[in-house]
Amino acid sequence: MKLNELRDNHGARPKSKRLGRGIGSGKGKTSGKGVKGQKAREGVSLNGFEGGQLPIYRRLPKRGFVNIFRKEYAPLNIGTLNDAIEAGRVDASQEITEDALRAAGLVRGGKVAGVRLLARGEITRAVKITVAGASAAARAAVEQAGGSVTTTVVAEAAEA
Repeated sequence: MKLNELRDNHGARPKSKRLGRGIGSGKGKTSGKGVKGQKAREGVSLNGFEGGQLPIYRRLPKRGFVNIFRKEYAPLNIGTLNDAIEAGRVDASQEITEDALRAAGLVRGGKVAGVRLLARGEITRAVKITVAGASAAARAAVEQAGGSVTTTVVAEAAEA
């Protein structure tokens, strides 16, 4: 086989149907759009339009409050962290930071405000970890294994 003999498989690149070339072509006049006017035009979105009737998303009542300043935290279970340490993706001899967790692929998402350590699974070795937050059970499990957890976000005290 030579480079000048390379070809696509038969049918890999079908010829595009030429639209609007007369009624005899099978795709003439409206070019397969079915209608003229707004629906035949490009870039028109009619999602939620109900023919002038008030759309359902405006008829239904809105309840509650949505905090647009809410902070999202990426969850990380101690079992997942332990598996990553055993696999060599995270160095347990050094202090484990959020940047190290992100580099190891344990934290995903670009819009997260930090990492929250959760208690699912178990950890077998002493680690020093710094995260935005940690559940009480996760903190206890890490300390029982001989490690320590430092949180960067101060938990707001519940006002009684």
